[in-house]
Amino acid sequence: MLVDDILQYFQENLNQYLIYVYQHLGLSIQAIGISCLIGIPLGYISHKHRKLSQMITLSSQALRIIPSLAVLFLLISFIGVGRAPALIALVLLGIPPILVNTTVGFLEVPAVMIETGKGLGMTDRELLKRVKIPLAFPFVMTGVKLALVEIISSATLATYIGAGGLGTLIFTGLGLNRMDLLLIGGVSVAMIAFTTSIFLDYIIKRSIN
Repeated sequence: MLVDDILQYFQENLNQYLIYVYQHLGLSIQAIGISCLIGIPLGYISHKHRKLSQMITLSSQALRIIPSLAVLFLLISFIGVGRAPALIALVLLGIPPILVNTTVGFLEVPAVMIETGKGLGMTDRELLKRVKIPLAFPFVMTGVKLALVEIISSATLATYIGAGGLGTLIFTGLGLNRMDLLLIGGVSVAMIAFTTSIFLDYIIKRSIN
């Protein structure tokens, strides 16, 4: 029975399963952190320069066309196998939605709000802190949500180059024709992505209210 096989796996390999979850989450969190550090500042800069905005947006969209697996194999030839190429590939995947949504968020700040702030004597820094960032925040977080869900899902490919994670269960299940391992790995990744999406949706709604 499939259910019995799944229960037996957890009874015998719970510690190893938790290690896979830890590896998967660690890689995903690190990737989204670096993506935010790159994507948000670039998005803010690009919204102030239309030509730069178009160039950066087109470049970021081009990155999304390239499959993550292709990026992984390309990086292997330069860096080798392990965590580093997987992290770089996931960062490249995470930057575009964050960058684009950040740009859109700052562009969507109503001009009247900015003019009102200037009329109240706010400096550029105060306008950024008290007007622009709060209004752009929901857009930025939407980009972060999209990026993180993609990163969590794509992190399964890290197994191909020895970076560990829940993808180990999925690819082992494929190789051994073990449906229990496929389900455990696939459902775990789906649950993490779904929970992350719900949590970030909650933050976005709170920021709007």
